[in-house]
Amino acid sequence: MAARGRSLGGMRGLATVPSYVVMQPTTLCNLDCAYCYLPFRAADRQMPVAVAEAVAASVNQWAATDRFSVVWHGGEPLAAGRERLAALMAPFGPEVEHHVQTNATLIDDAWCEFFAEHQMRVSVSVDGPRERNGERVTRAHRPAYDRIVRGVAALRRHGLPFSALAVVNDPSPGRATELYDYFLELGCEVLGVNIEETEGVNTRDNAHEAPAVTGFWAELVAAWRRNPRIHLREVEWSLRYAAAVLDGTADDLLPRRLDPIPTVAYDGSVVVLSPELAGFTDPRYGDFTSGSVLTTPLHTILAGAGRTPWVGEFIDGVEACRSSCPYFGFCGGGHAANRYFELGRFDGTETEHCRNSKIRLLEGVLEHARDHQSPGA
Repeated sequence: MAARGRSLGGMRGLATVPSYVVMQPTTLCNLDCAYCYLPFRAADRQMPVAVAEAVAASVNQWAATDRFSVVWHGGEPLAAGRERLAALMAPFGPEVEHHVQTNATLIDDAWCEFFAEHQMRVSVSVDGPRERNGERVTRAHRPAYDRIVRGVAALRRHGLPFSALAVVNDPSPGRATELYDYFLELGCEVLGVNIEETEGVNTRDNAHEAPAVTGFWAELVAAWRRNPRIHLREVEWSLRYAAAVLDGTADDLLPRRLDPIPTVAYDGSVVVLSPELAGFTDPRYGDFTSGSVLTTPLHTILAGAGRTPWVGEFIDGVEACRSSCPYFGFCGGGHAANRYFELGRFDGTETEHCRNSKIRLLEGVLEHARDHQSPGA
């Protein structure tokens, strides 16, 4: 089912206009999750309003002609406080959509009113039932689960729709069904599932046996098909890709150029392609930034981001994937941070993240399809 990578023509170089911008209102997080990649989550380094104003100067122009989103991502964005977050959002025009990725522990009635007033779309990080959240703990290393579900209850009480994002570190039999049934009960509209990744300050190994991961995804598809009430991000994308391969339009799914996905850190520095690289430095690559919005307009930074040395190396890696990997049309060459933190450079190809969350995802979807063919098909 996978289309041969060399036949696909999209994804050549970086686009100059992104589809969204990631903003870091604070480095601080009130949790200390064992698998978190963030390097400065114990420090409260807050974004000045001048940074948001500089970003908005470019974003408002983009939003005037096409749909555009700003994603507030930390640290824990709500740790910045409502007054600070409102001040940071104020420079953006009414056409801009605002999203927030939150651990939900700080959500109360006042925050729900804030979300409603600002038409903010909320995504909650939670890993399933209580026993699956043992690594989501407070700074005092106490379980955070009860605080998470209190925050979710507040969202539901106010009638606010929300998405959910779950990290899976043990893709064992039964886990996928348990996970999906939990999120059905939780009441989210969209669910994203991430197999734990080795990146940032999280150096834990993310290698798993292939049959286990393939089986996990196949089981998740089966659970979803029994009650497809939730939009299941990874599964729906896989099915869309499979349908496009069958009708010969797989190349149309890839954008013509890579989305630069700019992350604007609290201090105005801009890292493209992978938010997970923000805050890190390397003897060879430096601090991974392509400029600062406090000195250079964001649109100008993105126009020249392809000349950032590590970005050029990453694009070479994308081309290597295109010419060698039958799954290129599905994943588009993977993510820069996964290459760097797993392989130590950007022009390598296959990573454990590729295997867990791209290759075995697609194989799991196809395994489910084969196992549920009608007789005589």
